[in-house]
Amino acid sequence: MNVGQTADPLSTSGVVVVDKPAGVTSHDVVARLRRFFGTRKVGHAGTLDPMATGVLVAGIERGTKLLAHLVADEKVYSTTIRLGAATSTDDAEGDALRESDASQVSDAEIMEQVRALTGDIMQVPSKVSAIKIGGKRAHELVREGKEVEIPPRPVTIVSFDVSGIRREGTFVDIDARVHCSSGTYIRSLARDMGDALGVGGHLTALRREASGPFTLEHARTLDELEDHVALSLTLDEALTTAWPVLEVTADEYAALAMGKWLEPRGLKGVHAAVGPDGRAVALVKEKGNRLSTTFVARPSTL
Repeated sequence: MNVGQTADPLSTSGVVVVDKPAGVTSHDVVARLRRFFGTRKVGHAGTLDPMATGVLVAGIERGTKLLAHLVADEKVYSTTIRLGAATSTDDAEGDALRESDASQVSDAEIMEQVRALTGDIMQVPSKVSAIKIGGKRAHELVREGKEVEIPPRPVTIVSFDVSGIRREGTFVDIDARVHCSSGTYIRSLARDMGDALGVGGHLTALRREASGPFTLEHARTLDELEDHVALSLTLDEALTTAWPVLEVTADEYAALAMGKWLEPRGLKGVHAAVGPDGRAVALVKEKGNRLSTTFVARPSTL
C-alpha cells in the first residue's frame, strides 16, 4: 500500500456473474454464494427459472445496493421453442395441457410469427411468473388453485433471430436467439407463437447469454466459484463496465460521497463518477439544473 493511501473498505464488495446450472433456483444460487463468501449480504438481479441456465448477476456486500440499477438492463437469450404442445408453465417443466400435430406448419408461417413478435409488443406474462398480484406472486396463487389474470404489458423484442427449424414427428423445434427488454418472458413468446399457429407452444431450453453488459465471458460455474472464491468484478469494475465514466476532481468526489449535487455537464443518461484515485464514488444523472447522485458507492460515512 502506498504511503497515505488507506485500505479500501469496499475491497470485498462487487459483482459475481454466475453461469447458473439447470435444476436450481436463483435463490439456491444466492444461498451457495453466501456460504462461499461468508456473508449474508448477497442478492441477485433478474431471476432465472430453475430450467434456465446462464448469466445470473449477483451482488456481494455493498454490491447488493447496485442490483436495483441493473435490473432494467436488456437481456439476450438462446432458446428452443417447441410447437405442437402447450404446458401449464409454458415450458418443459409443466404439465401437458394439449398436443397438436405441428408438422404441417410451414417455415414461412413460423417466420411470419417471428416477425409479428419482434419490436414493441404487448405481452401477457406467464401465470407461473414472479409478478405480484394483490401482494402475492402469480406462481404462488396458481399453486393455491386460484385463477390468475395478468394484464398485458409493453416489452421490446430488439431482435428475434432463428438459427434452425427442426421437425421431430408431430413437433417442430425452433432454435433462436432473442435480444429483449427487461421484463420480457421468453416462455410467453413460445406460448403466443404456438397459440397464433393453433398448435400450442412451450420452451424446451433457455440460456441467458447476457444481462446488460455482463455476459457468459464474465461468468463462472458454482463449482469454479467454490474452488476459487473471488469477485467477477469489483464494485469499481462493475460501475465502469455498466455505465460510461465521468471523471471528477477530489473535491467533487467528496461532495458526491456526501450525496451533494454538482453543476450540470450536459450529460445524457447515467454515468459512473470516478475520482483521481480511480475509484468510483457514485452513479450520477442530470435532473434539471443539477448533476445528482442516483447511487452512492462510497458514502463518506464508510
